[in-house]
Formats: sequence, structure tokens, C-alpha cells
Amino acid sequence: MGRLEVSHPRRLCSAKHERAARQRGRLRIAGLDEAGRGALFGPVVAAAVVLNPRRRIVGLDDSKKLSAERRSELSERIREHALAWAVAEIDASRIDAWNIYQASRQAMVAALSQLEPLPDFLLLDAVELDLPIEQKALIHGDARCVSIAAASILAKVERDRQMEELDSLYPQYGLAHNKGYSTPDHLEALRRFGPTPLHRFSYAPVRESGCWATGAEQTAFPLEVLSRAAESAAGVEPPVTTATRSR
Repeated sequence: MGRLEVSHPRRLCSAKHERAARQRGRLRIAGLDEAGRGALFGPVVAAAVVLNPRRRIVGLDDSKKLSAERRSELSERIREHALAWAVAEIDASRIDAWNIYQASRQAMVAALSQLEPLPDFLLLDAVELDLPIEQKALIHGDARCVSIAAASILAKVERDRQMEELDSLYPQYGLAHNKGYSTPDHLEALRRFGPTPLHRFSYAPVRESGCWATGAEQTAFPLEVLSRAAESAAGVEPPVTTATRSR
């Protein structure tokens, strides 16, 4: 297992952690991160990226610091130049069944499992995985480590794409601009229309709205039924979606 390294006050996104791992003989170093952990709606999406040390991608940084246009540009470069990458998600029902921390970890494992061959070293943003692979968890890793930053960008771009598509199905929630997070307009929509089947009922603002919305309609839906549905999902294998590339 790895160790948790605390960040210094000044954080620069660099490849020093990858270089240190290569100096110890590690050959395939993967960065992992997730997007959507704090959202009220939709899946948590994770990505795993093995960067090519010979193909530097300029501008990698914490996805939250970048504009949507810049993230999209970098996402294309990562997919083109990385040695391997994969994206996976865990849906809202399993987030409710497992809790968001476990769901985020499972999404990372699902992304990682798509890489062939598997990496021999992992760099993660403040989390460790129960895997027999050497790993290092970095506080604020997406702002300090280029591999984690690359994973954060892929995960964020994929999740934002899904939110924009789902906006046409549930236009009253403003998903195209709030991306499922608890913005004032999203909270107001929950009060007016109730949650959709894709909301996270274990999150208080959703749970307390107490209705089930379908498109522009809503009907009463007992929360204890949702709770039983979430519990029954706990033993189901998580869905793995979107593309993967490995070479």
C-alpha cells in the first residue's frame, strides 16, 4: 500500500512524482481522479491515465482551475498522446447504496481495470485503493501532479458532456450550466419539481424534496421505497461506461 503525502503551501503541477517512480524502476505510472463527488445529480465519473513521458502535454492542471474550452482542448491531447487512458462511472443509485466515498473509489478501480497491462504504480488525489499495486496519495494531487491532473480533466469533461446531454431530458434543473451541483437554481428546481430518478437521494437537499420528477411532471414517491431500492443495489456490479485506450 502507499502513503499519504501532505502538500506544501505553494502547489505547482509537475511531473516530479512520475520521475521519482521511474527512478525506482516503475514503468507504467497511472494517475487517477474523479469528478462529480459533490453533485446532487448523476454519476460520479473517474479516469485513469498513463502519460507518455516522451510526449509532454503543456498546461495540465487541476480541472477546476481551467475553463471549459481549455479542458476540452487538453482532453483531446490526453486521449491522443497518453500511453493509456480509461473512464468509468458509478451511477446515482449505487452512490446512495454505498456512499460517495466508496462509489468514487469503485469508479477509480473500474477505470483502472480497463488498462492493459495494469499500471505498476498509482498516483491518486487524497485517496488510496485496496489494490496490490504500489501507490501514493497526494493532498491536492490534481494541482500538483500531471498524471492526476490529466485524469481529473478526462473525468470532468466526460461528466460535463453527460450533464449537457441530460439537460434536454430534464431542462427544468439547468444541468447544462450547473452540472448537477447544488446551485441556487438547482435547489429551487428541486423545491418546485422534486428530484428525478437520476438524483442522489442520500444527499439531504434531494432527500428532503420528497417527490419523484419525470420530465416536467412529478409524483409522490415514498423515500423508504428509494431506500430499499438503494440497499438492494449494494450487491450489484457497478456499470462501467465510456471509452478506453491502451497501448
